[in-house]
Amino acid sequence: MTDMLDRFDVLLADLDGTLYRGPEVIPGAAEAVKAAGGRGVGTWYVTNNASRTPRDVAAHLVELGFPATADEVVTSSQAAARLLAEQLEPGAAVLVVGTEALVGEVEAVGLSTTREAEGAVAVVQGHSPDTGWRILAEATVALRAGAVWVACNLDPTLPTERGPLPGNGSMVSVLRIASGREPQVAGKPGPALLREAARQAGASAPLMIGDRLDTDIEGGRAADMATLLVLTGVSDATEVLSAPPQRRPDYIGADMNALAADPDDLRPGPRAGWEVTVADRGELRLSGSGDAVDALRALCGAHWAAGGGPAVVTSDGGDADRAIRDLGLSGGESGSATVGSAHRHPGADR
Repeated sequence: MTDMLDRFDVLLADLDGTLYRGPEVIPGAAEAVKAAGGRGVGTWYVTNNASRTPRDVAAHLVELGFPATADEVVTSSQAAARLLAEQLEPGAAVLVVGTEALVGEVEAVGLSTTREAEGAVAVVQGHSPDTGWRILAEATVALRAGAVWVACNLDPTLPTERGPLPGNGSMVSVLRIASGREPQVAGKPGPALLREAARQAGASAPLMIGDRLDTDIEGGRAADMATLLVLTGVSDATEVLSAPPQRRPDYIGADMNALAADPDDLRPGPRAGWEVTVADRGELRLSGSGDAVDALRALCGAHWAAGGGPAVVTSDGGDADRAIRDLGLSGGESGSATVGSAHRHPGADR
């Protein structure tokens, strides 16, 4: 049987929500990555986090049971540094708003770094818990003087044990207001990070795997890559069903075990055992029986083909009722749910 690993030569995997949740590995994720490696399909780990070095990220992955080296980790700080190197002369001074890890990546591409506006021809901005007024003021002066501006990511929050706290995107907003400028963005959903990962991996047919439509899937599509959404993190069935075209995944899987499935079985579209009827006002009626994620693929295929947008999902009871409940599509009334525009979730420096 053909499976996903026969179709792609490199996996580009998001981290939190895809491979692990906080300190816990998502069941089957490490085994799936190891199995892919045994088949000659390597995994490169891509993260919007610009505050840690690839070595630190790899060490954390190894602790969790994943085969990972620093060379297989691609961060938004690396993508940002490469964006700068493509636009600046060697040795040009870059004002760094971020950690020493970001400083190291900028210097690694042959540029110099500074924490002062004087002489800076560019500003690069990544998350740091120590970012304060003084460095933001220096960055504002440099930007108002015309410096190139690259943000590692625009994630508004990052997850912590105390709940969501300000992420890099929040600090970027400060400079937007103060400078009247807009940054170039290196991280997801921009294509630069994923293209850099594919370049480093030497991939000709990469697959982007993630749990978020607004970063992983949109980023993969922007980079012209096939995308697999796993339902183990942020984006749920409701968000997938109502997703706009630029956030619709090529494949939908319950988790990383989807890599062992036939690609055609993971595509949104008609599914054996399930029937979806589309009414005039965006009403979707599900009938039949089978796997709940297969039901989601059938619902997405029918709804997207009809134009997408808000939808009302109903069932004829039985297994279909169970499926929409299992998918979280059930509203206040058993057997039906109203699916509106995509849910907005706090961003994460991931």
